Amino acid sequence: MRILLVASAFNSLTQRVHTELRERGHTVAVELALGDEPVRAAVARFGPDLILAPMLTRAVPEDVWSRHTVLIVHPGPKGDRGPSSLDWAIHEGAEEWGVTVLQAVAEMDAGPIWASVPFALQPCGKSESYRNEVADAALEAVLLAVERFAGGWFEPEPLDYTRWDVQGRLRPYHKQDVRRIDWAADDTATVLRKLRSGDSQPGVLDEIHGREFFLHGGHPEDRLRGESGALIATREGAICRATVDGAVWIPQLRPRRTPGGPATFKLPATRALGELLGPVPEIPVGPAEATVRTTWSEIRYREDAGVGHLEFAFPGGAMSTAQCRRLLAAYRAACARPTAVLVLGPSRDFFSNGIHLNTIEAAADPAEESWLNINAMDDLVEAILTTTDKLTVSALAGNAAAGGLMLAIAADEVWCRASAVLNPHYRLMGLYGSEYWTYTLPRRVGAEAAERLTTAALPVGGAEAARLGLVDAVRPGGPAEFRSWVHARAAELAGSPELADRLLEKKRRRAADEDAKPLAAYREEELTHMRRNFLDPEEPYHRLRRDFVHKVCPTATPEHLRG
Repeated sequence: MRILLVASAFNSLTQRVHTELRERGHTVAVELALGDEPVRAAVARFGPDLILAPMLTRAVPEDVWSRHTVLIVHPGPKGDRGPSSLDWAIHEGAEEWGVTVLQAVAEMDAGPIWASVPFALQPCGKSESYRNEVADAALEAVLLAVERFAGGWFEPEPLDYTRWDVQGRLRPYHKQDVRRIDWAADDTATVLRKLRSGDSQPGVLDEIHGREFFLHGGHPEDRLRGESGALIATREGAICRATVDGAVWIPQLRPRRTPGGPATFKLPATRALGELLGPVPEIPVGPAEATVRTTWSEIRYREDAGVGHLEFAFPGGAMSTAQCRRLLAAYRAACARPTAVLVLGPSRDFFSNGIHLNTIEAAADPAEESWLNINAMDDLVEAILTTTDKLTVSALAGNAAAGGLMLAIAADEVWCRASAVLNPHYRLMGLYGSEYWTYTLPRRVGAEAAERLTTAALPVGGAEAARLGLVDAVRPGGPAEFRSWVHARAAELAGSPELADRLLEKKRRRAADEDAKPLAAYREEELTHMRRNFLDPEEPYHRLRRDFVHKVCPTATPEHLRG
C-alpha cells in the first residue's frame, strides 16, 4: 500500500513506524503537519491508500479525513482522550496503560477504534517509557490496524463508554499547577511521579534560590538526606534535592524564559544553576558501587560469568566532552579487569546520539566546544578500536544516531533490539562526521552502502541493519528480554573454546589494517572536514545546531522524507 505518515515531528515513534512499514513492503512518505495546506498538497501529490498519524499535535483537515481513512495513534487505552495522556498515567501511578489507533473524526480522539494494545508502565520518565513500552505497543497496534485496513473486512469499533473494556476518559491538559511539587509535604514517591510525568517535556516548574527553573528527570537516592527542598549534593552535573522522607536526583534544568529574554534550553543541572548553586558538595559514586545501589549515576559496571558489563545512560543520549571523558576512564578501568568479554551499552533506551549540542550551544565559544567534544568522542572510539585483548560488544537496547551509532560499531560485535531505530548519518546537522566512521562503516557494510546510508539520511530498522551488516544480531522483545538475552549470549562467548582464536585473529586484523592505513590517518582526514564545519561561521552546522537546540519548527517537510 501507499501510506502517508502525517506527523508533527519526525520523532522516534514516527521513524520506527516508517522503518517497519517499509520493511513490510509498503511505499511510505512523510509530511510534517505544518499547516492544513501542506497536508492537503501532500495527499494530492502522494495519492495515499491510507494516512497514518503516529504523533500529531494538531487536527487533520476535515476535507482530508472525510475523503481518506486517517488513523491516529493515541498513547492511551480505549476511551482515553486529551493531549496529556501519558503524563496523567505516570502522575497518578497507573500500572497498566495502552495505545489506541483510532480513526480521525470531527471530535478529537473520539473516532472508531481500529486497534488497542495494553502495556505495563515501568518506573521511569515519560520520554523513556515513550521510546520503549509505548513505542512497542504503538507499533503492534499500528501493524494490526494496517492489516485490518488492507483486508477490507474489519469494521472499526465505535467509542462506547458503556463497554466493559473502555476504561479511559477525557482528561484536560496537564498544567503546571498540577505538576508543582510541594517540597514540605510531598513524599519521595509523589515527587518522582511528578518529575517523571514531565520528562522530557514540559518539565516541572519550580524555584531554586529565588529563580524559576523547569526540572527534568527524576531518580531516587538511597542514602543522602537533608532538609526538605534543600540541595544536598551534586554528581556528574546532576543535583540531589531532599524530600520529606528521602531525596531525588534531578539531572537537567531549563531556566524559565523571562519576558523579552533569550530562549532557554535544557542543560546539566549544575551548569544551568551556575553561581546560584552555592557550596553544595560533589558526592561521587563509582561505576561498580552504583550498580548495587539505588542512586543516580550515568555509568555503572558489573561482572558476571567472565563478562564485564559497562552500562551508561546519558539524558537524551547526548554525550558532552566531560561525559565522554568519564566514560573513557570507566572503559579503561573495565579493560583492566580480568574478563574476556566486555559489553557496552545501557540497560534500556538510547545507546548514544553523539556530541552534546545543548552544552555546545551554551558554551562561550561553541566552535571550540564542538572541537573538544568531537575529539573526546574520537578518543573513546579509538580506545575501543585498539582493544585487542578482549572481545567487545555493543548492546543497543534502544536508538542510536550519528556519532553515537559510530561509537557502537567500533565494537567487535553489535547486538540490537529489534525495535531500535538507527540513523547512520550526520548530514542533517551539516557535519561530515568523525568517530572513525570512514574506517568502521565501510568495513561493515561496504563502500557503496556506506555512501547511501550517510547521504540518504533515513532511519534504519533492526532487520535492515542486520541485512546490511550494520549489526550482527537482532533480538525481538522488550528491554528486559533483550538484556537477559545479551547477558546469556555474552556468557556463552566468554566460555567459548573459540574465544582465544578470535582474539588472535582480532589482533592480526588490527595490525594489518594499521599497516594498510593507520587509524590516525582516518582521524586526521575526518577532523579536517569537521574543523571546517566547526570553525567557519558560514557553515550550515551553526544554524542547524541552534535550530535543533531551540526546537525551531521547520518551514517545510524535508524532501528526503517525501518519498
